[in-house]
Amino acid sequence: METTAPGSARADAGSDSKGSFGPVDCRKAKCIALTFDAGPAEDTPHLLDILKKEKVHATFFLLGKNHVKKHPDTVRRIEAEGHEVANHTWSHEILTDKKPAQIRAELEKTQDAIAAVTGKKPRLMRPPQGRTDDTVSEISKDLGLSQILWSATAKDYSTTDSALIKKRILDQASKDGIILLHDIYKGSVPAVPGIIDELKKRGYTFVTVPQLMAPAEPVPGTIYRP
Repeated sequence: METTAPGSARADAGSDSKGSFGPVDCRKAKCIALTFDAGPAEDTPHLLDILKKEKVHATFFLLGKNHVKKHPDTVRRIEAEGHEVANHTWSHEILTDKKPAQIRAELEKTQDAIAAVTGKKPRLMRPPQGRTDDTVSEISKDLGLSQILWSATAKDYSTTDSALIKKRILDQASKDGIILLHDIYKGSVPAVPGIIDELKKRGYTFVTVPQLMAPAEPVPGTIYRP
């Protein structure tokens, strides 16, 4: 089981002229990835409005049950507006507590639900609570999924204080970092404009997780720890 960081995953070869890097070469730019877990939910359309206004693309790790199935139009919009659609399991069960068949079902059902809406299966997943092991990695590899962890978290499940959420993220922000927020909690989406504004002032460029890794491609089964 290979473990590597997105920043170190980039190949040194490649050209930034036509797209092997996407919109920016993160080997040279000060890049950071904004990610949202456990949606889509009621506040996600407002979040998408904010991201569109700020010209920021993010990565959305979606839950299948009660989320993708409940909000297919929002999933379509996430895809249509250039964000990365990713897998956060079917029902947010801790995968390391499950048998292999259950792990596969948690991931595969969400793959299928997202593909039914967008026409393609995700290439990234985030295990609930970041808990993974060799079995999860092998099943992820078989399903074509790379595992993406994070470097900055607001623990926004524990507070509705948007100012505190913003402060926690800004205190942890770093080059080639991956920010973890949730678009299902009331304090999180209102914190996003301030986070984006301040990090832009600090010289950061916002990218999706695959753009952060470019020109390397996400490797299925691998755990990426920024």
